[in-house]
Amino acid sequence: MTCVHCGFCLQACPTYLALGDENDSPRGRILLVRALAEGALPLDDPDVRTHLDRCLGCRGCETACPSGVPYGHILEAARATLNETEPPPRLARAVLAMFARPRFLALALAGARVLRLTGIARLLARLPGRLGFACAILAASAPPLATRAYVPSARGVRGTVAVLAGCVMRGLFAHVNRATERVLSTNGYRIVSSPGQRCCGALHAHAGDLAGARALARRNIAAFEQTGAEHIAVNASGCGLMIKEYGHLLADDPAWAERAAAVAARARDVSELLADAGPAPGAPMPRRVAYDAPCHLLHGQHLARQPLAVLAAVPSLDVVPLPNADQCCGSAGIYSLVQPLLAQQVLAPKLTEIARAAAPLVATGNPGCMMHIGAGMLRARIPARTVHPVELLDASYAAAHGATPPDR
Repeated sequence: MTCVHCGFCLQACPTYLALGDENDSPRGRILLVRALAEGALPLDDPDVRTHLDRCLGCRGCETACPSGVPYGHILEAARATLNETEPPPRLARAVLAMFARPRFLALALAGARVLRLTGIARLLARLPGRLGFACAILAASAPPLATRAYVPSARGVRGTVAVLAGCVMRGLFAHVNRATERVLSTNGYRIVSSPGQRCCGALHAHAGDLAGARALARRNIAAFEQTGAEHIAVNASGCGLMIKEYGHLLADDPAWAERAAAVAARARDVSELLADAGPAPGAPMPRRVAYDAPCHLLHGQHLARQPLAVLAAVPSLDVVPLPNADQCCGSAGIYSLVQPLLAQQVLAPKLTEIARAAAPLVATGNPGCMMHIGAGMLRARIPARTVHPVELLDASYAAAHGATPPDR
């Protein structure tokens, strides 16, 4: 009801810019959801499902909205309601089921690492269609920076931190998790163990599986409570936003609402913790890197300055902000798998800006964005790789400890 249909959201919406259809804009989707709620449209209307499924959930419209419409929560609630009539597509259900089952997920990610290591994923990345792009996504997850491990020398003690291991981060980006722990330790944070973690539930919530998201959230809340850590560090912006919204997710659960809010209040993106510490400078790294802001970091968590502060701590690093970096890359969790053509259409303008930037590295703080942008660059033959900002700071610290800076 707070939406006044002013239209400020239109230019912030990637699917509206790509398709030019008012039904694929935030205010158009809000009108559709309102029509469902008021009974003007039936829940089984196929067109409503089509337009809601096309939404990336990037929340760029929330930043642009002068009325403060909580579009992301509206979208998740609407999808949950539609799922009662018709479940999500079979592929989406299969992916969500896998992420809810740690053993199956571990097995799938192990197989993915084998495909990546053997080079098969990169070889098949040139194939047309969904299979080719999926292989390109996997190939793009390979570590671009071969940083030599070092023993962090901490600057005092700023507090205790439990690091969210994540699903894709733990399975395909373990090197980023290790870099995260090293740079946090270097800047005075003491890392504490946090066993019992599960998927954060973000994929399930975005797809309208709120029951599944709540079940996973409860497991994580219990795990993080046992650590006693002052902060929960997250290096995947989508996961970070999800944990910060545990209070909203479980607000109607009397047994968990207060606990959820307490854990949510402790969640911090890794860039927040480093910016608060005033990250220690490392050794010079004279490189050119383009920075692209993940949607759930910029629009969801409202963090714009902190990632740039991390990059600024690397001496001689030439950081190139990408034009229209506030626009979604098209990754959006499993979106690039269930809406591959539209995801690549949304990605196309960003690839054009990356090519113009002529930077060999593109830094962004979310694994989905790293893989999706990386896959697009691979298939477009753009000579660049994606990297997490903490990897650059970690490489700078490694060089300061005497390790040879990586060449790529």
